[in-house]
Amino acid sequence: MFGSLGDLARAQFDRKPVRYSLVSVVAVGVSQLVLIVCNGLLDWSAVPSNLMAVSVGSIPSYTLNRSWVWGKRGDNDLWREVVPFWGFALLGLVFSTLLVHLASLWNDSTVVVSAANLAAFGILWVAKYLFLDSLLFGAAEKDLVTP
Repeated sequence: MFGSLGDLARAQFDRKPVRYSLVSVVAVGVSQLVLIVCNGLLDWSAVPSNLMAVSVGSIPSYTLNRSWVWGKRGDNDLWREVVPFWGFALLGLVFSTLLVHLASLWNDSTVVVSAANLAAFGILWVAKYLFLDSLLFGAAEKDLVTP
């Protein structure tokens, strides 16, 4: 089936859900780092820290999902790609900010704020994949194949 461990790894990385998962790890890592710096080191309150973290983490998410996961090259289409992606990111921002705010009312430690942010994006993770694949980048990919 697979000739070597390297072939197995390449086959796995050619799968869209695996690449999407790895992009999510990068985006979450960036978001969490920014959240911890803003909330833990700069002593910003939970909500502004979360706003900054989600905003910064969305940049590698969009770029890597578009290019690496869905293989899109060339110019970004503002209305077919950028606006819907950022709209979904805004939904995630609102949901995560709500959870972060509620969590910070209970306990405003950086660990609790970070956990609330992770929980929100964990809940939205599957929905985002389906959105990106069926309505955004995957839909454009299907349009190119259809005669």
